[in-house]
Amino acid sequence: MKKFIKQLSVVSLVAGLFVGAGASVHAAEKEFEGKVVKVGVVGESDKDLWKYVAELAKDKEGIIIEVENLTDYNIPNQAVQDGSLDLNAFQHQIFLDEWNKANKGDIVSIGFTIVEPLGLYSAKVEKLEDLKDGATIAIPNDPSNGGRALLALELAGLIEVDDAKGILPTVKDVTKNEKNLKFEELEASQTARALQDVDASIINGNYAADAGLTVKDALFVDVENKEKLNDAYKNFIATRQADKDNPLYKKVVEIYQSEEVAKKIDEVTKGSKLPVW
Repeated sequence: MKKFIKQLSVVSLVAGLFVGAGASVHAAEKEFEGKVVKVGVVGESDKDLWKYVAELAKDKEGIIIEVENLTDYNIPNQAVQDGSLDLNAFQHQIFLDEWNKANKGDIVSIGFTIVEPLGLYSAKVEKLEDLKDGATIAIPNDPSNGGRALLALELAGLIEVDDAKGILPTVKDVTKNEKNLKFEELEASQTARALQDVDASIINGNYAADAGLTVKDALFVDVENKEKLNDAYKNFIATRQADKDNPLYKKVVEIYQSEEVAKKIDEVTKGSKLPVW
């Protein structure tokens, strides 16, 4: 009996070691278990997409992602800067550079996400050539998106702008306007809502998606080949400079940049956004 008890003790010890080893492996696999990351986005489609990312993060790594949908482009960077949010995902480099400069910020990109094709939409005409002389076009009023809108109209052959202004031209920099187009500068979030009041409107991808529009509905889209797209127009996940190497945030980027999320982007946005990592 003593020999049996001794053998049983050895077996129990070995089993315990295996269980302990298993627990260690499990712990290693889920090193971020229970960690909370607050992410700010802009637009319903982005919120829905990040809810899916949050599900993946919870299932794969035990990370809890809290998604906050903010009302416009002016809020997410400030929220990250003051620590209210850990990350945001809504902007491209041109917009961030302008924000950092104006607000003495130190927000940085830590991983590409999507590109939002900038489209010209209309509820009144079906083709570019049908835009009448003196037509009014709504464009975003912030420097980066407004500049991109004018460059898109130039690509469409409707206007020409001063090349010396680079990627940030303003309405004052339009050098050729044979159709005598008028420009109504609005908050980017309002350009879709203005469709019924103007002849055409330049609408960012997230707001187009929220309005039920796809790139197929556009008279013109500035991005047809994402491989040739300037990195400056690619959106990304951003955080504070001090946290750019945070392993938890890098793991969130890794989860986002997956095949599952690429498929979800197409499903949620119906082609109004394209993965670019």
